[in-house]
Amino acid sequence: MNRVTRNIHLVAMACALGIYAAALPVAAHHSFATYDPTKTLTLKGTVKTFQWTNPHVVIWLVVKPEGGGEPQEWSVETTSPGVLTRAGWTRHSINPGDRVSIEYHPLRDGSHGGGLAAVTLLDTGVRLQVSTAAQEKPGLQ
Repeated sequence: MNRVTRNIHLVAMACALGIYAAALPVAAHHSFATYDPTKTLTLKGTVKTFQWTNPHVVIWLVVKPEGGGEPQEWSVETTSPGVLTRAGWTRHSINPGDRVSIEYHPLRDGSHGGGLAAVTLLDTGVRLQVSTAAQEKPGLQ
């Protein structure tokens, strides 16, 4: 192997390693380890915001606690817009003001949030489902 060919191979290897190293934080970001997939809870509230953005779509919800008290803001995360689009969702599937019932996998630390399993629009009965625990392909039901 001559010197030029060797240098080209070294540069190619360095580029490949650089791309791999840069991708590691992205892979770590897409972890759903913060949610407890062994538990599925239900939450009812009103949609404040439906955040249709990469890398994950988020439903921001206002929930009135059972037994009274100040309304609480919750965030329920799901998969990417691309995956949801392939399953039939759109950026208008859920809208601010919609009353919803959400099935979710709770955050392990107990804070107000979780990974979406399914959402039912209470005024229409439409049910949208996705599994963040296993990152399976979501679908409409």
